[in-house]
Amino acid sequence: MATILIVDDDPQLRRSFERLLANEGHAVETASTGGTGIEKVRQHVPDLVIMDVRMPGINGLEAFQEMIKIEPRLPVIIMTAYGTTDTAIEATKLGAFDYVLKPFEIPDILEGINKAIHAGQMMRSRVRMDEPPETEQAEAIVGRSQPMQDLYKGIGRSAPTDATILIRGESGTGKELVARAIYQHSLRNTKPFSVINCVAIPETLLESELFGYEKGSFTGAATRRIGKIEQAHGGTVFLDEIGDMPYSIQAKILRLLQERSIERLGGRQPIPIDVRIVAATNRNLEKAVAEGGFREDLYYRLKVVTLWIPPLRERKEDIPLLAKYFLNRSAKEMNITSTGFTQDAIRILSDRQWPGNVRELANTIQKALIFNRSNPLEPDDILRATDDDYIFGNKDENDTQGIEFDRLLSQWIRNKMTEGSKVNAYDTLMDFFSAVLIREALNITDGNRTHGAKLLGISRPTLIGKIEKHGLKFQTTVTED
Repeated sequence: MATILIVDDDPQLRRSFERLLANEGHAVETASTGGTGIEKVRQHVPDLVIMDVRMPGINGLEAFQEMIKIEPRLPVIIMTAYGTTDTAIEATKLGAFDYVLKPFEIPDILEGINKAIHAGQMMRSRVRMDEPPETEQAEAIVGRSQPMQDLYKGIGRSAPTDATILIRGESGTGKELVARAIYQHSLRNTKPFSVINCVAIPETLLESELFGYEKGSFTGAATRRIGKIEQAHGGTVFLDEIGDMPYSIQAKILRLLQERSIERLGGRQPIPIDVRIVAATNRNLEKAVAEGGFREDLYYRLKVVTLWIPPLRERKEDIPLLAKYFLNRSAKEMNITSTGFTQDAIRILSDRQWPGNVRELANTIQKALIFNRSNPLEPDDILRATDDDYIFGNKDENDTQGIEFDRLLSQWIRNKMTEGSKVNAYDTLMDFFSAVLIREALNITDGNRTHGAKLLGISRPTLIGKIEKHGLKFQTTVTED
């Protein structure tokens, strides 16, 4: 739930917002003048302000400038019924999160509100580094291994500069957390922090999202629109998954880095922009450059400073610390009491390869906490939470032999699937297990195919077909029924 302040001299609009946002689970405060809105922000900073431009007395633009003196990272959405004026655009340049034109569609305004709340939380929620997870209230980058110590040093040395930073690491290692830590330790930490996921936005929309557009530049462009980069003027732009950015847009990012200017879609006038670029990717950019999928000049412009986030399998000594941190965080979020892990549970966590890295570990701990039937968490709780490991359903909690068999079998399957390029790994492994099951069933029944089929729960013709498929040979020592 967020606290949202509505500042507008129209009482009907304020009541409409109150009903709409209350139904979304938010707490709503209202003010009929800019001056009253400023006093409410001074008394208690909300999570978001939605404010009209034209009001008696102090107008919206003047009120906005006073509000950000109180809290520079306060997200503000400016509303205007005058699409031809540049007032709202000017407010956006000064740091407003966005502006909307009246009348607006409810789904559109709700989407903008959610984005603004999320952006405000990211700017104001501190990212801690290497602090005791038991007492940590904010999000944390956790780890005391040497690779993580090197990462902390890199953040500390590069954050106070204006250097462009490229964060590299596998999916799920925490690249956005590192980007936020850089922002919060930078000299721009009171200015906007804009996150743009280059994969999540369709290619046809990404250019206008980044750079904005001029009125009439394409069908439906009824007004001028400011892009995310221009909105972040004076602050930091985080380009997540930049390795997947379309080649045509890479040239415009290169121009931004070289000339510190952009052009809106449909515009001809360069617009000076002062932003710091932090980018991240899980792709092999060197390979992408060699294959022609990524611009070589942009690659070198991005990697002024490169920070590598190690995968979890290369810092396994951090897993117990991370597990305790995620357990405490999930227990607090879900209001569930937990007393930790058994040593066997920690051993199972530490033995895994974690292809999904820290994100997968966090999800596993949360799932284990939801479904565990004992405190502290035990091996069976962990295995049940990792669906790929717990493949035989529920077991007696004391069946440690069965749990160990599950773990070893899962590890063997994982190795088989990753040891080489399989045309169809599923069919290959299923054929293998089918042959093992049939062989054991016929060994139990001394080769009696009728009894073997009943034991397996399949028909005799199906069994014979599978024997032929797998080329199995058995000596029958009893008479067939």
